[in-house]
Amino acid sequence: MAAKDELGRAGEQAAGTYLQERGWQLLDRNWRCREGEVDIVADDGRELVVVEVKTRASDLFGHPFEAVDARKLGRLWRLARAWCTAHPDEARGRRVRVDAVAVLGRGPFAIEHLRDLR
Repeated sequence: MAAKDELGRAGEQAAGTYLQERGWQLLDRNWRCREGEVDIVADDGRELVVVEVKTRASDLFGHPFEAVDARKLGRLWRLARAWCTAHPDEARGRRVRVDAVAVLGRGPFAIEHLRDLR
């Protein structure tokens, strides 16, 4: 596995642990469909949350959140709808939101969390 892939996998694991430590239930990881892939789908106790995880070894080439632009955000909302369609029992009657988690470093990681991206 390439170093970049290993870092990304470690970052997603760190983000999942971060969310679980805050009481979130992880419903899905790396869910794929025609539209693409969702890193994490979680229940935060109130809402269904589609989480985009961006991991970088450093911010030398920009902060991880800079990769979540308008085009990426539109794709995340399409993926959220696709996940809800594929999982009607979990999604029925739930408000859905999109969050982003930035994971920075090589471990221990610095983690930042942006909620309710629109």
